Amino acid sequence: MSQPREIAAGATYLITRRVLRRHLLFRPDTAITQLLVYTLAVSTRRFGIEVHALCAMSTHLHLVVTDTMGVLPRFLQFFHRIVALGTKVLRTWEGPVWDHEATSVVRLLTRTAVVEKIAYVLANPVAAGLVRHAREWPGAKVDVNELGCGLLRAMRPAAYLDPKNPQWPEEVTLALALPPAIEQDGGDGFRGEVAAELERQEAQAREEVERRGQHVLGAEGASRVSPDERATSFEPLRGCSPTFAVGREQGDAWRIAAAAVRAFRASYRAALERWRSGVRSVVFPAGTWWMRAFHGVAVTDAVLTV
Repeated sequence: MSQPREIAAGATYLITRRVLRRHLLFRPDTAITQLLVYTLAVSTRRFGIEVHALCAMSTHLHLVVTDTMGVLPRFLQFFHRIVALGTKVLRTWEGPVWDHEATSVVRLLTRTAVVEKIAYVLANPVAAGLVRHAREWPGAKVDVNELGCGLLRAMRPAAYLDPKNPQWPEEVTLALALPPAIEQDGGDGFRGEVAAELERQEAQAREEVERRGQHVLGAEGASRVSPDERATSFEPLRGCSPTFAVGREQGDAWRIAAAAVRAFRASYRAALERWRSGVRSVVFPAGTWWMRAFHGVAVTDAVLTV
């Protein structure tokens, strides 16, 4: 059984979903970029999700978003399903699109964590040895100067989506929002922080690519690969997926956050045990999602403190 996850309205997350067996199904081209941006715009509008950063790699997808309504699982289910079905049509692909492992969802608890993870998302093509600078990546992405002020547009893809269905408008726009932790300070300083962190991560990534003796493929080369192929570069075995991030040099923030996660899980398990024993009046901790959505359990409004 997986660990219970707290779903809180207003929380900001780094989300990563991988393609099955590292196939290059999201190879950057006009059709797949149109599908991803269109589906993301429709899905976020439907579930009240704010998008801060995006980078679609050939084998996986990164997002940084804020879940304003506390319905993140519903959004992920809808968004990933439509992307998968559209991809199967575009690539004439049989079988699953997504990796069998669960989506990685990392809650970003500090401004530092938001800055570092957005820079990480944007720097991903550089870290993979595909381009030398993040701005050169030809796939669906957000540039630093678009953070909190950019606007992504896409026409409805001809593949899969029914033009007669009103839930699929002909054209959509997606306004990029500032994360809640940044809004009060304005966007210029935040974009400067991300730009500096991105520059640091890009330089570090280029050094690592050179150390490995890896050839930089380039934007044109990345766009020409067959989506039926698989990535062949070395990838270490994945460890435990983190639940949260606080960023570097944040003092006791990590310890406090870890204690809060343990407290939520302990309270959830205690409530679940009572519910399984037949006590239907039991109250689950704030942030309980699955049991509330599927069984209608009572959930307290009070957030646990440690």
